This record gives sequence, structure tokens and C-alpha cells, in this order.
Amino acid sequence: MAFEGGTESELAKRKAESPATEQWMEEVCERENCKQALRRVKANKGSPGIDGMTVEELSGHLKEHWPAIRVRKLGIPTVLDRFIQQAVMQVLQRSWDGTFSEHSYGFRPKRSAHQAVEQAQQYQAEGYRWVVDLDLEKFFDRVNHDRLLAKIAERISDKRLLRLIRAFLRAGVMENGLVSPAEEGTPQGGPLSPVLSNIVLNELDQELERRGHRFTRYADDCNIYVRSRRAGERVMSSVTRLLTTRLKLRVNSEKSAVARPWERKFLGFSFTNHKQPKRRLAPKTVARFKERVRELTRRTRGISLVRMVHDLAEYLRGWIGYFGRCETPEVLNKLEKWIRRRLRSMVWTQWKRGTTRYRELRQRGIAAQDAAKTAAAPMDRGTLPILQR
Repeated sequence: MAFEGGTESELAKRKAESPATEQWMEEVCERENCKQALRRVKANKGSPGIDGMTVEELSGHLKEHWPAIRVRKLGIPTVLDRFIQQAVMQVLQRSWDGTFSEHSYGFRPKRSAHQAVEQAQQYQAEGYRWVVDLDLEKFFDRVNHDRLLAKIAERISDKRLLRLIRAFLRAGVMENGLVSPAEEGTPQGGPLSPVLSNIVLNELDQELERRGHRFTRYADDCNIYVRSRRAGERVMSSVTRLLTTRLKLRVNSEKSAVARPWERKFLGFSFTNHKQPKRRLAPKTVARFKERVRELTRRTRGISLVRMVHDLAEYLRGWIGYFGRCETPEVLNKLEKWIRRRLRSMVWTQWKRGTTRYRELRQRGIAAQDAAKTAAAPMDRGTLPILQR
């Protein structure tokens, strides 16, 4: 895929002839960078954009229209825009990532939410048993464009790339069929948004490090750990001033708090109050899990039990892949039993008639007397031992 409209040697020659400050856009358009961006967009899949183009159709479109794409105007995000954002993001990330704080874990190579949670757990084990839990109100909607671009311009002098980033920031949102230009915020959900957010909040990280705070941040979720409530209240006050006056962001006072870590949640987890705290599932995480399982296993979905189990298994694999890191397995065991009971209840309801229930139980090796007794019973706890055999 010759995205650049020339060979790699020609591109290298153009870059060599250009001033050092004007090579950023060439790096965005480099063949390998574009190929990597295309692979990432395909891997992320996602729905078609407003133009109806799917991820699968993107490769052919790029081959045919690349010269025009390089100068196209931006509008409502499409698959093509996601590709261009990804290419820009990769260049920005290569330049900035090495300068980000070691306490920043969100959307960075070889870093994860699990690492952020484990760091929070370590602070508590060291005796920092109060948390300043900061919630930034509509963070992705509140980022000041001029301030963000000024920060990027400190390192990037290529005006073409700066104009492109501004175009993405101002591309707008669609509401009720009408397009509204954006004066604030980053393109939430797009590939470029995470690195822009880290650039904005890196200033917060640097200030927290300068003050010697123990903190962990994942995107706009930031927890600071201190030894007392009084210290936490001082930190909450000073950091709120920093965010509102210098970074021009807004702290949601209703959702932010100084509290014990086991009273709060961080990236879906909470903690026990043991001397060596353990990771556990936050109550809201359990509630959302059950709500989603109920949605997937509703009898009114109008799909077969086989399809339902397939959809449920797909969701559970992803959920366990993340929340399986909790250190309170009894909760997971309870959830597993709850799911099995729900599925058995559905099967029992589908069998409907007593004769069907009797036959199905007998086929599963249940003794005739037990099968006859159970077939006439409603789905309650008394029938569970039979159905579990």
C-alpha cells in the first residue's frame, strides 16, 4: 500500500530536504506508520461511520483515494478519520510517552489498568490508608483547545500537523441530525483522544510528583493516597485549585471525596481493609455485571438457548479477563452459581410440560422417582440438587 504517493526512498529524501521542524507530517504519512494504523483500526473493529464505510472496506478505499485523502477536510468521525487519528496518535505517542509520569497508566504501551490498581494497593499496604478520589466532570468535553494546542506546539512546530489536530478537535458532534462544532473537548472514542488526554494531564502528574504525593492515574481517574483525613482534605483543596485555575478543568464535587479506599472504587475494583489489602470487586461492578447478564439471558430476546449461551460466554471471557484479577474468589464463585441457576431456570421454563421435564431428567440419568417428583415442581431451591446432577 503506497500511501505516500512515492517510494520509501523518495520519502526519506523529502524528509532530509525539509527543515527538522517540518518533518512531523511526513512521519504521520510514512508507509510503516500508516500500515500500523490500518492494522490497529482493523483490530479495534467498530461500527461504520456516518458515511457508511466499514472497517473491511477501508483498505481498498485508501489504495484508490490516498492522494485526495491527504488533503481532505474533516467532518463527523468516520472509519477513515479513525485511521488518520490513529496514524497521528502513533507519532505523538512516540514523541511524548517517554516523558510521561511513571504513575500514569492509561492508554500507554506496556501499561495497564491492573498495574494502576496494584500500585494503589501497594500504597495502602505502606500505610497510606486515605484516598483523595478525584472525579473530573465531563473531562473529555472540557479540555480547552487553545491550551492543549499550545502545549503540543511547545514540541511540534509543524503547522500542518497542528492544523490537523485542531481540525479533529473542532470536527464537532452530531445531535438530532445536526452538526455542532466543538469549542472544547477531545474526540472521545477516537484513537487520538487518549494521548491528547495524557498530554493535558501530564501537567497534573508533574505537579503531584513535585509535591511528593503518592498517586496513580489512569486517564481521568486519579487517586492520591495520604496518611490521614486532614492531609487528604488539604490535598483535595489544593489539587482542585490546580485543576480549575491552571488546567481549566472542573472537579465534580459530588463524585469526588476524601475517604477510606475500601469505601471507594478505582477502575472497577475496591479493596479490603486488611493490613495487606486485597483487591475485590466494587459493589457497582457486581451490580453492572448482573444487569448485563440479565440482558443477555432475557427470555424475550427471541434467540435459541445455544445462541444465548454463546453470547453470554463471549461476555464472560472478557469480563473474567479483567475482573478475574480480584483476590476474593468467593465473590466469583457466588456469581458463577448465580449464573448457573439462572440458566437452569430458563431451561426448566422451556421444558414447560411435566412430561417433557420427566423425559429430559431421565435422559440425564435422574432416577425415575426423583424425576417424577421434580417434574411437577416449580423452579425453586428444592429442585436445584436434581438439576445439578
